Amino acid sequence: MWRFLAAALFLASPARADLVYVLNSGDASISVLDAQTRTELRRIPVLREVHHLVVTPDGRELVVGDSGGNELIFLDPASGEVLRRLRLSNPYHLEYSPNGRYFVVASLRRDQIDIYDAETKTLLQRFRQPDKPSHIAFSPDSRWVYVTLQGTGQVAAVDMTTRQTAWIQDVGPEPAGIIWHRGRLLIGLMGRDDFVSLDPETREVRTAFRVGRGAHNVFPSPDGRRLYATSRVESRIAELDAETLEVIRVFDIPGGPDCIAFDSEGRLYATLRWIGRVLVLDPRTGEQAQMRVGRSPHGIFVMPRRPGLGADFAFAEPGARSGPRPLPQPVTAGGSVVRAPPAHTAPLAAPPRLPAQPVAAPAGR
Repeated sequence: MWRFLAAALFLASPARADLVYVLNSGDASISVLDAQTRTELRRIPVLREVHHLVVTPDGRELVVGDSGGNELIFLDPASGEVLRRLRLSNPYHLEYSPNGRYFVVASLRRDQIDIYDAETKTLLQRFRQPDKPSHIAFSPDSRWVYVTLQGTGQVAAVDMTTRQTAWIQDVGPEPAGIIWHRGRLLIGLMGRDDFVSLDPETREVRTAFRVGRGAHNVFPSPDGRRLYATSRVESRIAELDAETLEVIRVFDIPGGPDCIAFDSEGRLYATLRWIGRVLVLDPRTGEQAQMRVGRSPHGIFVMPRRPGLGADFAFAEPGARSGPRPLPQPVTAGGSVVRAPPAHTAPLAAPPRLPAQPVAAPAGR
């Protein structure tokens, strides 16, 4: 009976209310929230442990990585319907290339980086890495993909033309989140209190700004004027000027803020990893609210349900030039990203089906 009641509540949700998707890594589920009433509409069960999600280049699907279950889950972002599931090795952090040609996975537990054809999900290349490949960021021209190596304190640069690791650079203890921002890479160091800036041409590393112990990840606002950086240990969110990287103000948020998503009006939604909640913060007014979700919430996405906006609405905003999938230019009129022609390269043999991973997570993810 409860399933029918949950479905009825989901369908009865106001047509114009945004949907918020939250990945509960400690509960093997995905929460679907009504942003207007701030209530949970339903929970989607998964196999083991979901951490990160991305929008497909055409904006039609959300792709969720169940790293412990070795599975991708494809959702209709407008309804929350599970469209299909696909077996895939340890999809911890995942991202599409800006040209829409490739789909890259960082496998934290298996110490590998996998390159797939974006459309077919055929495995094209696998790179073994020293220890805990964690987060991914592309260059805007899609030639380079950069991956933080959490266990060795480094960043690996993969040349997508040759599909070889071009270099590995020391950056500091426990690097996690990484984004492309105005020609440089910004990297959160969970083993310290700062983000560093890495020049991909010279490989110069220098401190960019400080946010507090457990510096984790950084996210551009849709308008491109601000960056928001999280500290999971100091438990705060820092607002920065995107041009100067000056810290403008700091929000002390108990609960370990982790990943951030924005709605189409610029409100900020952040998962609070240690207390099973989602923060809603309006940077214009400072107003805050929270919503209950499952245990250890990690990845998050806000789906607008307004006329003319889709899951890819952020691709049309100035902030689309920064991030893990930076576009050379925002896509005009909110349209979908045009997929580049496929590369004429031979795929690897399909990997064997893999057993589910243990639920226990390495410290500090």
